[in-house]
Amino acid sequence: MTDSLRERQCQREVSLLDAATAEHWLGRIDAHWSLTGDARGIRRDFKFKNYYHTMAFVNALAWIAHQQDHHPDLFVAYNRCSVTFSTHSVGGLSENDFICAAHVDSLDAGQD
Repeated sequence: MTDSLRERQCQREVSLLDAATAEHWLGRIDAHWSLTGDARGIRRDFKFKNYYHTMAFVNALAWIAHQQDHHPDLFVAYNRCSVTFSTHSVGGLSENDFICAAHVDSLDAGQD
């Protein structure tokens, strides 16, 4: 299912997704993603063997974000990274968030 999302590119003009549509898109990406508490973003926690693997993931994610021109909020620690996508310009979730999540899922992240 995520293959079709991985083939897509983020769009400049997007709109806010309603709750039902956001749930639909959530079902099309890896099950480890979840809605944030306020349902205005999607979040996934990644765990790694060590700092090097964490930073390699962060750098690969940064490249994806740059290519898509859609940037997540990150929390980075020694062996973990929390990624949250939200479209600030619409005040919540857009299709771009799910497209980027699918691209991030395609990384061979070396997770534990």
